[in-house]
Amino acid sequence: MIRDRVQWLFVDLNSYFASVEQQINPKLRGRPVAVVPMLADTTSCIAASHEAKLLGIKTGTRVAEAKRLCPEITLIAGDHSKYIEYHEKIVRAVEKCLPITAVQSIDEMACKLMGKEQEIPNATQLGHQVKQSILKNAGDYLRCSVGLAPNRFLAKVASDFQKPDGLTVFRKSELREKLLTLKPRDLPGIGAQMEKRLMLLGVRDMTKLLSLTIEEMRQAWGGINGEYMFQWLRGEQTEDRQTNRRSIGHSHVLAPEMREKEKAFLVTQKLLHKSAARLRKENFWCSRLSLSISFSDRDENFQENISFLECRDDITLLEALRELWRTVPRFATPLKTGVVLEGLVSDENHTLSLFANPRREKLSEALDGINARFGKGTLNFASQQAISGAAPTRIAFTNIPDIETEIL
Repeated sequence: MIRDRVQWLFVDLNSYFASVEQQINPKLRGRPVAVVPMLADTTSCIAASHEAKLLGIKTGTRVAEAKRLCPEITLIAGDHSKYIEYHEKIVRAVEKCLPITAVQSIDEMACKLMGKEQEIPNATQLGHQVKQSILKNAGDYLRCSVGLAPNRFLAKVASDFQKPDGLTVFRKSELREKLLTLKPRDLPGIGAQMEKRLMLLGVRDMTKLLSLTIEEMRQAWGGINGEYMFQWLRGEQTEDRQTNRRSIGHSHVLAPEMREKEKAFLVTQKLLHKSAARLRKENFWCSRLSLSISFSDRDENFQENISFLECRDDITLLEALRELWRTVPRFATPLKTGVVLEGLVSDENHTLSLFANPRREKLSEALDGINARFGKGTLNFASQQAISGAAPTRIAFTNIPDIETEIL
């Protein structure tokens, strides 16, 4: 019967960053490990091994707290190049079994099942084949959980159902029974703020959430996303939505020795150059720069933006950053800095300007070309040399960095 079919297979790597470190270094296997952005007690864990999770250490746990919970924990500064290398191995391993429809993040991928693949026994067999292929072709310590369900959203939920190394099937006829074992916060897309919003509407458990009408769901989510959620929770398919990139940016928690306004500007400048290189790589132009800074000695954050004619060259963007930087509080101690390029338009939709300086764009493109040919950092602006080790590339769960553009 149709209800006993599943249309999606979702792969979720378990404790991915930490597992890669354990794969590379067998001495770390079976031990609590946490991957951190830098080796400092003021930062937080961005990944924890299964052994560390059993001790209460998880993504977001402060390093100082992790050490308190487990004095023997091994802390490793994340290295994006390792995780990208293994991500590519995993993609190839999965595609030995079936095509990948969408790479959701560096440690998640979704596969749409076709024809007889949708039959539960066949889909389950494919799930086991995927797990074995990853172990054989990517790394014998890389475990994953697989979810099978009528739509992609529920397949992701199913992949979280049994960790580590699980395989869970959500049949359409069993959806309500399965979902009632969860909390609303367990669903993708319901974070802390959405949870508060739902509580104000009287939704505190899955029973109440599943009882909402489609109009009530639209009200709760403030629009079409509520309608999608209503359909997904009932196992219905929806058309894939095309999302347009709206911004490109980078942020960085400053090392203790960089927490001065002048040094923070150098780090921010490097983040801007990274963002500009990505902008050109992806064939976009921007018309607004946003700067945000949080401080260690005051509660309020700094956030300002500046608009300009569409551009994508480093010099124009650096001029805009300097203009914004003049408004940063002088005597505050910066803790985290970030830049975002906004108002993006694609190359084909870019409007030429009589006032733009074409030499600036050509210079930036020449820098990109030289660095692509001879290696990252071969040629940079002189001001970057003082911070060559600052703001190293950090891995993001929802983004797979482009090696050519992310390391400058």
